[in-house]
Amino acid sequence: MGLLKVGVPKTWNDSKKDLKYIRKAGVRQFISTYNRVKSLKGDELLWGDEIEYGVFTLDPDSKKIRLSLRAKEVMDELNEKERSHAHLTEGCNWVPEYGGWMVEATPSRPYTGYATDLLRVERNMRLRRKRLLTALKDDEIAPTVSSFPLLGALGDDGTVPPTKVGGPVTLSDYIGDGIINPHPRFGTLSANIRQRRGEKVNIRVPLFRDVNTPEYENLGVAPESDGCCGGNSLQLWRYGKGDASREKYGDGHVVVGCSTSSRDELVNEFGEPATLQKWLVDVKCEGCKGLFYRSAPNVIVPDADWPRNGDIVVGSEISDIPGWIRLQNGYYLPLESDDGKIQFLRKVSTRAHASNPEKRRLGATTPLFRSDASPMEPIRKADSVSLSTLLGEQLLLEPPPSTPNPTQGATAVATEAPPATDTDETKESVRAAIHMDAMAFGMGCCCLQITFQAEDIDESRFMYDQLAVMAPIMMALTASTPVLRGRIADTDCRWGIISECVDDRTPAERGRLDGAVAQPELAGKGMRRIFKSRYDCISTYIYQGAKNDLESMRESLKGMQNRVLNMYNDIPVPIDEESYKLLREAGVDPALSQHIAHLFIRDPLVVFDGAVEEVKDDVQTEHFESIQSTNWQSVRWKPPPPRNNPNDPHIGWRTEFRSMEMQLTDFENAAFTVFIVLLTRVILTFDLNLYVPLSRVDANMQRAHSRNACAKGKFFFRRHMAPLEEGDDGFGIEYTSMFTRVANGHAGKESSVSDGDQTESGGVGTQRRFTPFATGSEEENSYEEMTMAEIMMGKGDYFPGLIPLVYAYLDHINCDSTTMERISKYLDLIQKRATGELVTPATWMRNFIREHSDYKGDSVVTDEIAYDLMVACKEIGEGERHVPELLGDMRIKPITTANAFDTKLESKQAHNGQILELLRRYTHREAFSARDSVR
Repeated sequence: MGLLKVGVPKTWNDSKKDLKYIRKAGVRQFISTYNRVKSLKGDELLWGDEIEYGVFTLDPDSKKIRLSLRAKEVMDELNEKERSHAHLTEGCNWVPEYGGWMVEATPSRPYTGYATDLLRVERNMRLRRKRLLTALKDDEIAPTVSSFPLLGALGDDGTVPPTKVGGPVTLSDYIGDGIINPHPRFGTLSANIRQRRGEKVNIRVPLFRDVNTPEYENLGVAPESDGCCGGNSLQLWRYGKGDASREKYGDGHVVVGCSTSSRDELVNEFGEPATLQKWLVDVKCEGCKGLFYRSAPNVIVPDADWPRNGDIVVGSEISDIPGWIRLQNGYYLPLESDDGKIQFLRKVSTRAHASNPEKRRLGATTPLFRSDASPMEPIRKADSVSLSTLLGEQLLLEPPPSTPNPTQGATAVATEAPPATDTDETKESVRAAIHMDAMAFGMGCCCLQITFQAEDIDESRFMYDQLAVMAPIMMALTASTPVLRGRIADTDCRWGIISECVDDRTPAERGRLDGAVAQPELAGKGMRRIFKSRYDCISTYIYQGAKNDLESMRESLKGMQNRVLNMYNDIPVPIDEESYKLLREAGVDPALSQHIAHLFIRDPLVVFDGAVEEVKDDVQTEHFESIQSTNWQSVRWKPPPPRNNPNDPHIGWRTEFRSMEMQLTDFENAAFTVFIVLLTRVILTFDLNLYVPLSRVDANMQRAHSRNACAKGKFFFRRHMAPLEEGDDGFGIEYTSMFTRVANGHAGKESSVSDGDQTESGGVGTQRRFTPFATGSEEENSYEEMTMAEIMMGKGDYFPGLIPLVYAYLDHINCDSTTMERISKYLDLIQKRATGELVTPATWMRNFIREHSDYKGDSVVTDEIAYDLMVACKEIGEGERHVPELLGDMRIKPITTANAFDTKLESKQAHNGQILELLRRYTHREAFSARDSVR
């Protein structure tokens, strides 16, 4: 749950005066840490997982299940037992979580980079479950489920002991403040998110429509098993983007979209583009050929290649610096001249892909800067053709200024396309919603997370980018959240619920400017447009290319030092301009500066008394972590923490993978954990590239929430992951993949790039060195929609699939047979789930509810249904019940409390009564009786 500190937190009003100081100090602390450890290299792979548990109380007589608010008591008991068993090689660590019924557990020591440690994962997960059982009462259970199905549906009777609904922290209509963990951080987070936002959080999830669901009676929606989009499309819940529909339809309804509609994935609720805006460079003055880039507003970069008239640049307007746009590459451009008389840039449609020669010239084998030499002439001719194509398709969004001949030369433009009509592409699809209003509904969900230590800072950043692409894929594959507040949801995953439950953005930050008032204490005065909640997918890739390669180029390509090199950053990335400037001045590269400055558009949410200016920026990171730890993104990049004394362990640069849902068994949780670990090794060892534009990652995350997305959905994924030898059709050159050669029986054919050219002395492959520079002009062709089965098992002869790549890697390292045998079972589970042969926990739970004898077809989960469901989940996890549709032929070995802890050879004196009773047990045994008869 992030940074846990002991102290007295300030109220939100008292905290406001400290927010600016903490934001600035947080950046200073990052810079200090970065400069201290940026050269750290050679760390070994160490990694670990986190599993969160909920504790529930059963009443068999009434068939009711409730939250047990004993989590702290359970945690303290377990940690005391762990301390007394610290001599053991394998152990557990127990820490608090948000809910008073929740506890989190990790292995007591990290896993290492050896294949045999992959077998430790399931063993330790089983140990955690076994030890947790020892601390539970006879009427308590702790199944590994993502959410409690009746949270917020039971009024004052939802917990043991009972808690009254409402309270000053949440002001909730459904849950009571008493269910929150008593640690001061959690209640303060809840209250301050609500107060900064200016109202309670508002969570609305599409309600599943069954034959008797009463909310749909008057909606006029046809009863369809596939939702409103029909059988060939996924219904999209556009979480975090519902203000407009709430104002129009209220808390009981939500507008959904469809995955087959380009509008649903390319624009938000207000019609704003989900991707960066594209702009035509058109400087109308005598002798002007284009614009110089700026490293900051009004700071010209004369040595950087600059965009000419007719070029298209990609970026977004800066709300707090009117008249400027910030480009995808990190540079800045003015919209018009200082006097406002000459317009420099005009918006064009995001469909204008091919007319962006500036992006095309950023390929790994192409010049990074324009010159006046003749070799550039073919490019200039291509520019003219591209522009004419652009104009022919009428893709300009802004009408041009009056000119005698609006179709003459490179400045010719088209008129605006006619407005859209109320067609199937634009009309709204309204669904009944499950409404929730407090942080507990999201942060009360449990999940599975993994953290890796990288070899160095570059590897950690590269893996951050690659795992960000995998986040929605793995979430869909592990989906397990189909029930919310006692109703069946029309979604399968928890992510959007948590995103909305911690959304502290002010109305202006969410795009609602009506009546908005600036608040000077807040970041951006509470007026800066922010497109995502604090809990969401990442907004920017951070890998900048291998450092040595950049430094070797800087002498001849000096403008590189100001440019963000990752061309797949195609969505708006609001940043704190002052923080960005400080980071760049401190020598932090543009991509990482952009990432940190993006984190610092947020305010700290918990400020502790006596821990503001008292924190030392050069040796502590508390203020940096207060903002970093409350940016809950799908992947988190984690700098090494300070070592405050010589006995502190060394910890390197880390990447945390955060999207996976909780599974019912330790076998499943271990399978997905091990798969992700092996995938990171595959990417590094085989020099692969998973990059797709971030707009497609966001689209995948929306799709991953959809009901049965794992079996039914399609996701954007990179077509060619292998190092480029010739280029591919995404790069304008016919490409034959090395995987295609293998599939066609030509594995032995020589590569067009020798092994010596593939890898530098530091072991970093060509692909990894140059992926951030990869061309973007035809990037829509470098990825395609794939089913989960295709992503995992392969498509055609050009995409081998992730599971075959993992097997190839295991062969490459000569994995031992014992480890290979267990991993094969893990991969078999993942393959069968991806192909639909096995169902996700979400699908199994929904089916269990709908087939229950107490279910009325009304999307309502009753007390009895919830009781039976949770008992079944407990039995599955502990190996008492086998469910073939979930696990196939795999049977879970039963888990009991036996041998959870070692038995100590006690010497404490026993009472005489105890001694006699113990002896009596043995003297009445048959063996002893037989002995007496012999005598």
